[in-house]
Amino acid sequence: MWVEGGRWCARLLDDPGTGTVSAPSRGACLARLRQMAGADAVLTVEVTPDLVGVAEAAAVLGWDKRRIFTYLSRGSFPEPLAALASGRVWRRDDIEAYARTWRRRTARAGPRPGAEGAV
Repeated sequence: MWVEGGRWCARLLDDPGTGTVSAPSRGACLARLRQMAGADAVLTVEVTPDLVGVAEAAAVLGWDKRRIFTYLSRGSFPEPLAALASGRVWRRDDIEAYARTWRRRTARAGPRPGAEGAV
């Protein structure tokens, strides 16, 4: 299963002639896949995670790429899933979870002295 254009997609690997099913949710896509496979079929679902590189991680956080490298060097950024020749990659879910945590933490701390909007 994978997400494409905001929709969940899947296919049966054992029967390549059946094509691909698509639905707006993971559950609905799985239900369509089960219907296509038959009631007695045993399904093994493999989900391909959405991956992001440094540029996409920076966009999720609203940062520039240099800031990602700063936090990586401090050891305060999630470990990458892999370090490829073209750069590091993370699961999008991991970066989005980090972004939520980081935003909550910085909201509690309030503005830094000397920062725009600080008193």
